[in-house]
Amino acid sequence: MHAIRLHTFGPAENLTYEKTDDPDPGPGQVRITVRAAGVHLLDTALREGIQGPAPAPVELPTIPGREVAGVVDALGEGTDAQWLGKRVVTHLGFAPGGYAELAVVDAARLQEIPEGLDEAGAVALIGTGRTAMGIVQFADLDKDSVAVIPAAAGGLGTFLVQYAKSKGATVIGLAGGERKAALVRENGADLAVDYLDPQWPAAVREFLGPDRPATVVFDGVGGETGRAAVGLLGEGGKHVVFGWTESGLGGGPIDFADGELAARGVESVTTLGPAMMQKAGGDNPVRTLENRALALAAEGVLRPAVTRFPLAEAAAAHRALQERGTVGKVVLEP
Repeated sequence: MHAIRLHTFGPAENLTYEKTDDPDPGPGQVRITVRAAGVHLLDTALREGIQGPAPAPVELPTIPGREVAGVVDALGEGTDAQWLGKRVVTHLGFAPGGYAELAVVDAARLQEIPEGLDEAGAVALIGTGRTAMGIVQFADLDKDSVAVIPAAAGGLGTFLVQYAKSKGATVIGLAGGERKAALVRENGADLAVDYLDPQWPAAVREFLGPDRPATVVFDGVGGETGRAAVGLLGEGGKHVVFGWTESGLGGGPIDFADGELAARGVESVTTLGPAMMQKAGGDNPVRTLENRALALAAEGVLRPAVTRFPLAEAAAAHRALQERGTVGKVVLEP
């Protein structure tokens, strides 16, 4: 098979397209003919040698990638024969191997792809979609809600906009540049503003009117953009934090002064770590969130936006993602 391999930590150019041995599924596993592999910002960090949340250091050489969709073409010993030939999507966890024509995974991790959803869209849902479902647990959205969503043109932002609109909320989407803002409007946002314009908070206030503040900010960027978004919240508002960026529209986590939010009656909730899983509940919280995302996609509530690259151009995909030159979920297609 062909795969993307990383032999040395460093820039995107270190990702090389090579021919390597086909993997064989072990007991309880399946092999998937990959039709789509997800690219995540965490992948770019691991490529650079930044450990991140992975439980063990990445061993080189490696085939990156943790989200794949395709068709099961081989079964390991003891694996249920029903999976053979099925269209499936799976998150590999922290095991690498996604950027390849073939991938092996435990059958227990598989989800069947709903009819009408293509493999690239399924990849967007299995990781990014389930994260969106975890985040929205922390906000009670309804027709009286006003949700502000930074990075609304990204894979996660796309789902947050769609979900909030499905609950009847007024949605304000932030995006970098008019092209992305236009896509956010097409996705259903009531107002899409270009965060590169320093006057964007005034545009939001003018749209909402003097007596209608934001009720929730879904913040995955932090920095000055996140702080300005939090400034739009009224009393009783909620700042839902699920990450931050170190550059671009972000700038790291927001450093609020002691009592700053409490004085305004604003609650800050961090969804990172075990909080999201505890909120999801069930015997397998990860699968609970995956099921919700896939079910909402089958209903037409969640509609994945995808930027596609050929597998051989993984380096270009990494560069584009880091330079914010993509919209929706970035996907590699063998």
